Amino acid sequence: MKKILAIGLAAMMLFAMAACRKNEETAPETGKAPEVSAGKEKVSLKVWGSREDQKMLGEMIEAFKAAHPGKEYAIELGVVGEPDAKTRYLEDPAAAADVFTFSNDQIRDLVGAGALYEVTRNKDTIVAANAAGSVESATLDGKLWAYPMTADNGYFLYYDKSVLTEEDVQTLDGLLAAANNAGKKVFMDVSNGWYIASFFLARGSLGLDADGRQTCNFNDENGLLAAEAIKAFTADPAFMTGDDAVLTGGFGSTICAGVSGAWNSAALTEILGENLGASKLPTFTMDGEQVQMSSFGGYKLMGVNSLTAYPTDAMDLAEWLTNEENQIKRFETRAMGPSNINAAASDAVQSNPALAALAAQSTYAVSQKDVLGSFWSPAEAFGTAMEAKDHAASLQEQLDAMVAQIIA
Repeated sequence: MKKILAIGLAAMMLFAMAACRKNEETAPETGKAPEVSAGKEKVSLKVWGSREDQKMLGEMIEAFKAAHPGKEYAIELGVVGEPDAKTRYLEDPAAAADVFTFSNDQIRDLVGAGALYEVTRNKDTIVAANAAGSVESATLDGKLWAYPMTADNGYFLYYDKSVLTEEDVQTLDGLLAAANNAGKKVFMDVSNGWYIASFFLARGSLGLDADGRQTCNFNDENGLLAAEAIKAFTADPAFMTGDDAVLTGGFGSTICAGVSGAWNSAALTEILGENLGASKLPTFTMDGEQVQMSSFGGYKLMGVNSLTAYPTDAMDLAEWLTNEENQIKRFETRAMGPSNINAAASDAVQSNPALAALAAQSTYAVSQKDVLGSFWSPAEAFGTAMEAKDHAASLQEQLDAMVAQIIA
């Protein structure tokens, strides 16, 4: 009986070896072994991205699969854009994507809800590869919670090269002088809290205390100096304010320079063509010194769902989708500004005036993650008073009132 069993087992082994040789002999001549599910770990993941990104994300995912042949990946794409990511996640965390993109101003709420898996794989490499501002926007309490993906939601200075030189736009004083000499205007929406903060953030700060309440020091000595600069700017004959329609409508005729973002690049390029220049924001005078204007920097991030069944694979995929190669692909496909340092320094990105200026300004940009909703209306009211030249109260009194409302 034992002899019969031994013979049977030997026959089965020979049959299996023959089958393996048969598979090897009949493999297609493509340079890849035939896909065999047996022996491969199956991994199912879902990715959220904007509707405009679906085709591009699909191509990136297929490249990820090809680069990781050791596993059988089933990756589903869903349409949820960055502005809606937090809301959709909180509606049903268990049904949310394993990997999703979101705007950096959502990170505090997402972390507070326990939504994000801390980035623990290749953290040092990711931090070193991306601009400091984008990394800071993805970091809370010393922990990295998301992968920087873009760095293009900020603002800088556009200017007409037929009127202004590169030297003119380095300082606000020089810019205003050149504009006045040419009978032109310098545009900035000072009554918008997003823009007026550029003066205050040069030496001031917005933050959160231990209880998560807004802090603000814009009414201290440096804040008063910044307010004096704003008052002088809005009183200058060359100053002009308004919305995007005012900027694009007057650029190239009445307006020779204006503070705005990459979203106006196409419209302004159509107006000025090769005469369109772009640079970081200028410096301005504070107490007799030139101080660099700051800005708010907006970033798009990619996070991993803390409830994912495959955290290692989800992190690998998120890192892949935000790596240097794919950030360049985003720029080439959708003109998105890279947060990756090498990608931002590439010839293709640097040849785009708006993104090159944004990258230069990013060094002086501050994340909005610690700015609560209580900031915007008081800042807008202060800026509106400056534009209207309403100085019935002293600057210090106006600043004290603004800050009191911000931290209330």
